[in-house]
Amino acid sequence: MDCGGDWRPLAEALLAECAAAGVRVATAESCTGGLVGGAITAVPGASESYLGGVVSYSNDVKRAALGVCAATLAAHGAVSAACAAEMALGACRALGADFAVATTGIA
Repeated sequence: MDCGGDWRPLAEALLAECAAAGVRVATAESCTGGLVGGAITAVPGASESYLGGVVSYSNDVKRAALGVCAATLAAHGAVSAACAAEMALGACRALGADFAVATTGIA
């Protein structure tokens, strides 16, 4: 999805599914710099399912705040599925979420 696009319908769908399932979601973002969390919190009632997020633009923050392994960054880089998966797991641990959405890429 284009980072400049309208994410609200996706955020609304995410929150509706979370509410229906009784689960809590978090975000871990890198290149989006908080846009995903912003789209989610723009939806009225988001706090029912959204716990918060971590914006980890630097690799140091990915490691310290989200627990991304240095070995993962060395082997796969910050812009990889492996890094995104570890970011999501770290957000779940850090925020107590049932699951997390993670973004990483090149700005």
